[in-house]
Amino acid sequence: MVYQSPVGARDLLPEYVAQKRWIEDRLQQVFHRWGYHRIITSTLERMDTLMAGGAIDRSAVIQLQNGNDEDLGLRPELTASIARTAVTRMADVNYPQRLYYNANVFQRTGELKHNRQQEFYQAGVELLGSGGGLADAEILLLMADSLQALGLNHWYLILGEAQITRSLIKAFPPHLQEKVRSAIAHLDRITIDTLPLSDELRERARIMLDLRGKPADVLQKLSSLGLDQSLQAIVDHLKTLVELLERSVNLSTTHINAREIEIILDLSLVQTFDYYTGIVFEVVSNTDGQTRVVGRGGRYDQLLKLYHPKGESIPGIGFALFLEDLQQILLSARRLPQTTLASNWLIVPETPDAYTAAFAYATKLRDSTHLVRVEMDLGGRDADEIRQYARDRTISQIAWIKADGARTIESLVK
Repeated sequence: MVYQSPVGARDLLPEYVAQKRWIEDRLQQVFHRWGYHRIITSTLERMDTLMAGGAIDRSAVIQLQNGNDEDLGLRPELTASIARTAVTRMADVNYPQRLYYNANVFQRTGELKHNRQQEFYQAGVELLGSGGGLADAEILLLMADSLQALGLNHWYLILGEAQITRSLIKAFPPHLQEKVRSAIAHLDRITIDTLPLSDELRERARIMLDLRGKPADVLQKLSSLGLDQSLQAIVDHLKTLVELLERSVNLSTTHINAREIEIILDLSLVQTFDYYTGIVFEVVSNTDGQTRVVGRGGRYDQLLKLYHPKGESIPGIGFALFLEDLQQILLSARRLPQTTLASNWLIVPETPDAYTAAFAYATKLRDSTHLVRVEMDLGGRDADEIRQYARDRTISQIAWIKADGARTIESLVK
């Protein structure tokens, strides 16, 4: 019998893990510089927790059941889990709270096959307890800083606004709103032209299809749709946010100013998780002719109150970066380590009565102020085989240890 990992699961080998850690370490440094603290939530959640936002399809969740007959699921994303934790376990904290995570998520996607991945890795942040344009700008600039720290080039930001999109769609007959929304999300002009709409509504739908492009052009087109006062206020906020982003990048003294943020305003943008209440966004990489979404996020001001014992509203905004996609892009650009790190030393006790002295010397090396990687030879090889093993593993030095602690240091030519 050949034992394999479960359908949809993967084993990450050392070289892959080294590359993954390279990405995670750099993102963590950025998150720390911006004042964010790591949070770790449960991989398992009650299904009612996951479904509370009304945005997650139950069939997309990998479900389990424990001995208490509770319906459980593996988290398909982190925002709901962090929202639950924030209002139930962090009730006495001061806001705003800046949290980040680096974790796996599980998403059932289509028919299960051995090549259909179900476990994914994400790193992201949640800014809780602060609304308004300044918080929105912080999240978007933090995301830009994160991508810059990875050396990711040729990416752009697609920015939408959930309230504007929902409000524009409400003008259509209720029984057609979902079809209009789907057609707009997929830029499907044929469906728009064939739906039973009045000439006025059809023209409105066509205008909505074209609400994608340079922010100034899109905002100008919006003005032709006869927005009411509340919706106009949201549009004004969006305009202010775009201007703030552009000014902040131009005036920044950090490495963000190595490139401008290319912004595409897209009011047809519809996110997978429908708990968003304000800006929504995607980061799209365009490398070697391949377009890939490497991150997404948005504002969710009504989510936390679903978990709050008293139903209190706490605003929130965040983003998730998709580590597998980033890893593929950075690997093709040869920015990631191609091998695992080699050990610095191989300690070889020359006789059985030299074991104690060999372990003592290995401990002394490992206690260095700087990280020193030390391996112990475990016997069964002659001197030539030991040297060949060290060369194969690119170990630079061998310490031959005698019973009295005397040692001979041999440096291997690389």
